Amino acid sequence: MESAQVMTSSVSFFDKPGVQVVEIPVGRGVPMGFEVVSNPLVRNAGVYGAWGESYDNERLMSLVEKRMGRTLAQEEKMDLASLGFVSRHHIGQLTPPEHHKLEIEVGARFLVEAAHAMGWEPGDVQAVLLGMSGPLSDDISEQIARRAGISEKALIVSIHKACDGSASALHLSLNPALALKGSVQRNLAQELLGKKVLVGGLEGLSRFIESSHDTFAMQLFGNGAGVIGLIPGETMQFLAGREHEAFDEQGVLAVRMYYPHAGRSANGASNVDVQLVNPNHIRLAGLMNEPTDGSPVVMAGPMGMVKLFLRTGVQVVREVYQDYRALMQSQGRPEKQIRVVAVHHANFKINKLKQKQLQDEGIVLEMPWVLSEFGNVSAASCMIAYLRLLPQFNPGDHVMIDGFGAGTYYDVVVVQYR
Repeated sequence: MESAQVMTSSVSFFDKPGVQVVEIPVGRGVPMGFEVVSNPLVRNAGVYGAWGESYDNERLMSLVEKRMGRTLAQEEKMDLASLGFVSRHHIGQLTPPEHHKLEIEVGARFLVEAAHAMGWEPGDVQAVLLGMSGPLSDDISEQIARRAGISEKALIVSIHKACDGSASALHLSLNPALALKGSVQRNLAQELLGKKVLVGGLEGLSRFIESSHDTFAMQLFGNGAGVIGLIPGETMQFLAGREHEAFDEQGVLAVRMYYPHAGRSANGASNVDVQLVNPNHIRLAGLMNEPTDGSPVVMAGPMGMVKLFLRTGVQVVREVYQDYRALMQSQGRPEKQIRVVAVHHANFKINKLKQKQLQDEGIVLEMPWVLSEFGNVSAASCMIAYLRLLPQFNPGDHVMIDGFGAGTYYDVVVVQYR
């Protein structure tokens, strides 16, 4: 895996070996590519991919200029290769109903393929936890699950915590100490123990940023999804984990909330609003510092992102690593190490600086860069990274998943394979 340098190949994800490409019949047709990944040794599998046309860094600038209606100044053009991205996927203009149909069809396909990868039928699935930054409707997760053929009795958990969504979903499904807060007093890890669960992130960010006037966001983000199957406590066991939130007061990465939220708490309670939508659907909505002009996203640029995520990100990983080391010591396994970290790919510089700062503290963790063909795909990022690393895992391995996102929200969890 490439942990010291970024990939430079601009080959489209759709052209890579093992990737299946289909056309979703929406508008003039939207290409969707996906790869199924399975590791029988650890009884874990899933699917990841993207939809829309593939744009390399050079072609992307023409697309951004077309959407902006003007030529970009040189200082507006990001050095995307140095940030770890060589291509990403965008869709053409669609009507709102077409967008809605597209994401339901795409989402359902990912759920079906992930279930089949685990050897399940969609009707066998007992819970779906999906991270999604900008949902098209309040019940979009339910509609996707229904379209996939998942039982209406299955638990649906929609998690809107920006790029942290899928890591949060996995954390909630595994950590028994992570009970929901607020009016919904439930412990998902206890409820889901031994059940067939799908966890992932689904991000139609091309649609999300289409109306944005932020040139950085238009260059950085793209479509992507990653969904894994697991049986909590059986195929995957929780070892250590922490969640953390630190509100982005300055709006360094301001994001519009396309979901209901009760507003900021005045008593210092969590900014994650937990609501029971119906008996089988729970929504976790993270409070965001929203753009003042009403646009989807406004960001301070690559260095602003580094400052926003680096210090707290290092802190949370450090705390989880210390918890993990204490656990290994108590179990008489002080020699045991974390095999690898599947980390959110916000950009290459953030991840490499995080890795270096941790190493300077004596915490040596491998954080390979594996998402060059996708751009920043927000909540899908951690699950895609995880699936690309999955083939190398063996029974007994310990793996860390490191998620972080706008808001800001952090979820870091260490798991073990039986």
